[in-house]
Amino acid sequence: MSTVLVVSPLLVASWPLLSAAITAAVSSMGYATARAMQDSSVRAGQKATARAEIELEDSEILAGGAGTDERLVVERDGILAIFSRDARGALKLCVEGAGRSKAELKQIGEALVGRVAQQYAYHRLMTELKDRDMTIIEERVGADQAIHIRVRNR
Repeated sequence: MSTVLVVSPLLVASWPLLSAAITAAVSSMGYATARAMQDSSVRAGQKATARAEIELEDSEILAGGAGTDERLVVERDGILAIFSRDARGALKLCVEGAGRSKAELKQIGEALVGRVAQQYAYHRLMTELKDRDMTIIEERVGADQAIHIRVRNR
């Protein structure tokens, strides 16, 4: 007997757990953690930068120990991606880059948020499988970046 499950992530975590997931996910895409910056939109001496904001629906960053000013800044090829918790407690991403269109930045941001959600769901699923004493028979990543996992109940 077999079953196919499609996992749609609901991201609920504390900021420290989520920032670890963000760091792991974006580093696999070539981004590196940047030092926290002051309001990046008013940095002196830089060209005007385009900016796109993406909010991850179905997310909640638990407030315990973290305020709304928590943020994580990553960078690659002149693109800054700033992950933060918005006033409602949802995960928000602001992507900035000089010489890029807003549509291009939004596409980059959606790819980053998608990878973060995927990696968060993957680690949650693996933890649940381990806790339920299930055996992973096969695991592979498809050309579309979908993760396929075959498990067996012992």
